[in-house]
Order: sequence, then structure tokens, then C-alpha cells
Amino acid sequence: MTGPRALVVGAGPAGVHAADLLARNGMETIVVDEALRAGGQIYRRPPAGFTRPYRALYGFEAAKAQALHDDFERLEGAVDYRPETLIWNVSRGVAHSYGEASGYGEIPYDALIIATGAHDRTIPFPGWTLPGVFTLGGAQVALKFQGCAIGRRVLFCGTGPLLYLIAYQYALAGAGIAGVLDCAPLGAKLRSLSGLAAAGGVMLAKGLFYTAALRARGIAVVQGALPLEARAEDGRLAALRYRDGQGAAREIACDGIATGYGLAPDTKLADLAGCAFYYHPAARHWLPVSDDDGRATAAGVYLAGDGAGIAGADAAETRGALAAYAVIADRGGSVPMARIAALRRRLARARRFAAALDRGFPFPHEFAAAMADETILCRCEAISAGVLRAAVTDLGATEMNRAKAFSRVGMGRCQGRVCAAAATEVLAAALQIDPEAVGRGRGQAPVKPIPMVAK
Repeated sequence: MTGPRALVVGAGPAGVHAADLLARNGMETIVVDEALRAGGQIYRRPPAGFTRPYRALYGFEAAKAQALHDDFERLEGAVDYRPETLIWNVSRGVAHSYGEASGYGEIPYDALIIATGAHDRTIPFPGWTLPGVFTLGGAQVALKFQGCAIGRRVLFCGTGPLLYLIAYQYALAGAGIAGVLDCAPLGAKLRSLSGLAAAGGVMLAKGLFYTAALRARGIAVVQGALPLEARAEDGRLAALRYRDGQGAAREIACDGIATGYGLAPDTKLADLAGCAFYYHPAARHWLPVSDDDGRATAAGVYLAGDGAGIAGADAAETRGALAAYAVIADRGGSVPMARIAALRRRLARARRFAAALDRGFPFPHEFAAAMADETILCRCEAISAGVLRAAVTDLGATEMNRAKAFSRVGMGRCQGRVCAAAATEVLAAALQIDPEAVGRGRGQAPVKPIPMVAK
């Protein structure tokens, strides 16, 4: 191939659809993905040789998963596909990579499509660092990729659609389920129903089905819950103490906990690429600025998928296609304007549904703000919430990066992916200011741990 080179980072729904369009339009296309096989988190594929059928792995989305996997297998000969490879830095038209097999490398590009998806938002509670406590996404990876559950009796705790989806997937696989603790206010969910139905009736119906299916299996679903403490016996997770919707303290036995409070976009590469950001008050996180087709403020950078804003797998596919068309158009190619207009309308509907989800399943920031001083907030650096508050009261920190420097919160292996959402709320409450005024932590390379010496 000749002409401009496009680099697509991520092989989930957004990345696959973007790469497909780019390759079909004659552009040299490189697809880099951290996973062993294409599919992303929602359509994650198990290793070759696993025989669990698509319907069991992906439920209602089995046909979409099969189509995406088939599309990429047909595409592999038309693109330079590099699985199990991390893009750990971006600078001046060059992406820096590391792969287990390939070692370190540099990938020059003319257009960069960042389709790195999202990660779980967590709120620490006493005992959350015990073995057996996972994020919802981690529990899903164990089931889809490794074919195992995270425990014999698993408790699901948090907010958002993934809470019910993953609990249902575990139930469908025959796993033992201790219960589902939904921390979202029941009133907020009821008030959001009309908006959810108007913007995405099919998706709402699926959510209601998951809830009904869990109840039909005799699985307790507690509304308005608040986790208090994970308790261990002989060094192993044994139970979770929680407060129910009526304020009564209760305990439920479990040897595995999957917890999460919605998703946060993975924006590390967009940050290193020099993209501008804005604060999304309803979702309570920072997003890179882009136009409707995914053009970022940094030259030659395009955003696709949940990394541009949480909206789900279908919207990710739409964003991937729009970003690819934007790349083609910006380099003088012919693009189907009627098709692009239809994609924009589809994305607008998905955004309305996402906004209704934000209203129905709000990030419970008050849980984080009220976190006890002794609770470990940043597990990478073993920093407690009290240490972060002391950066304000004793050292005079007034924003996130100063507090980060004083306390080391967010400076560990995860680069703040796990602790940033809760740390922002703790800091905002300590300063008595809005989270937007706290600012966001500056990104730095490498975005994930890499070896000092290549193999």
C-alpha cells in the first residue's frame, strides 16, 4: 500500500470498524491491540481451543460478536495487525510500542485513531484490597477469557447496567451467586425510565430482562445498598457487611466480590497526544474534546469508542466508522455524506441513552467523599484517604496534581485508573469545591507498566 498511514489503537468494536473502512479505502492501516485476539472487552474472545458457544459467552449480543470477529478475520490480511502490543506513549506523529514478541518499537503515523475503550470506576471500602475482590470488568474477563468464576459464591455490588449484565452472565454459566447489591438510588432509576425508553427501548428491555432473570433464579437483588466492609477469615474473603436501602446493617457470606460504579473512558493516550479536555458534570469525569466525527484538537488525532465518552458497543461501532470517514475526508478522499449523516443520527440517539443512564445510575460521589481516613484509597502506593486529605490540610494542596505530588496518590502502576475517580471526590470534598475545580491528573508515559529491558 502507498499513501498516508493510519494507526488504529484498539481492536474492539470501534477499532475494527475503523480499520475495516480505512483498509477498504486503500489506506495503509496498522491495528495495535493489547489483547491476544480482537473483540475488545464487550466481545472479548477466549483463547483458541475454548469451546463455549457464542450464545453462552455473549447472550443477546452473540450475533454481533460473531459478526465482529468474522469481519476482523477477513480483514487481517488487509491490515498490519499487532496483537499483544501496548502503545505506551505518543509524541509528534510517532507511537511508541512494546510487544512480548516484538519488543520495543516506534510506529510513525499520519492519522491516529484512539479506540482504547474504558475501564471500571471503583470506590474503595474497607477490605477492598483482599484477595477475591475484583472489579466488574475483571470478573467478566475471568469468565469470558479464562472460562472461570472469581469465586464459588460471588457477590455483585455497584451501579450501572454492567452490574446486572455480568451477574446474569455468571448465573447463565452456572456460577454460585450470593446476591446483587445495587447502590443507585431507586428514585433516580425510576425517574430515568422514560428517557431510557425513548432513547433506547431495546437496551432498556434487555436490562429489565437481566433483572427479572436473576430474580427468577432466586438471586436476591437489594436496592439502595451501601458496602461497609469486606470481612476476612483466616486471610480469605468471607463476607461483605453492607447497609440496605432502609439503613439496616447486614452481612452476606461470599468468597468473591465484583464491584464497580460505571465506566470511565481510557484517555491516557489522548492526553499524551496533546488533546484538549473538558469536564462532563453529569458523568463526573474528564473527556477529550472532539467534533461529532471524532476529530480531536491535536492534529491528526481521532477519537472513537468509549474513550470519547461512554455510550456502549453499538455507539463504539458508529464512532469507529465516523472516525475512519473523517480520516479519509481529511486526506482528500470521497466519503458517503448520506451514510455519515445516518451515523451521526445514530450516535445522537446513543448519547441521549447514555445521558439517561447517567441520571438513572449516577456515580455515588458522596460514598467516596465520606470515605474513612484509614481506608486505602490508592492500592498501588498503599495511600489512605486520610493521607490525601492531609495533603490539603497540612501541605496546602489545592488541585489534583499538587495533591498527587504531595501524597503519591495515582503515581503507581495503574496510573490512577483505579483510584482517580474516588480521589477526585475525596479531594473536592476536603477543599469544599466542585470536582471540576480540582482538575485532572496529568498523564505520563508509560501509560502502563513495561519492562526495563525487552525480552
